[in-house]
Amino acid sequence: MARVIFYSKPGCQGGTKQKVLLTAAGHEVVAYNLLTEPWTVERLRSFFGDRPVAEWFNPSSPKVKSGEVVPEKIDAETALQLMLREPLLIRRPLLEIGNRREVGFDVEKIDAWIGLKPVDESLQEMSENLMKQDLQNCSHGNDRSAHHDNQQGGCNHHGEKNQKQGSCSH
Repeated sequence: MARVIFYSKPGCQGGTKQKVLLTAAGHEVVAYNLLTEPWTVERLRSFFGDRPVAEWFNPSSPKVKSGEVVPEKIDAETALQLMLREPLLIRRPLLEIGNRREVGFDVEKIDAWIGLKPVDESLQEMSENLMKQDLQNCSHGNDRSAHHDNQQGGCNHHGEKNQKQGSCSH
């Protein structure tokens, strides 16, 4: 079983599901707040590997969704500077296991890397259900349920008001 250093946004439903899946597979998850972590350009860059710059960005970030930031038109140096100033732009989660670092939660890739098979049969159904879900993207960014009270149908933490705190209203 692996020790997974897990950088995410506190209160994010997708991040919670990802941590549950990792824990059910017997991994130790050590969670850190991606928004308050003291990032450096070099350290942040190490999570992105050879991915295109556009894949470094959180597509649910308010500035990406509004078109203020267009990831496909930004070079690596500019992207990193933007992300250091506004961590909500960083795709989540950032994962570190041993010397390897990755961004995002690609279930197949993580399963091949460290395994996601539950350690207990009682966790089998829950794990299978989670693995069928889209664990890459914000699980509620387009939801229009009663939990969401702004007119765009997004969460309160996707708006300008609470964006710095990273707190989710649900």
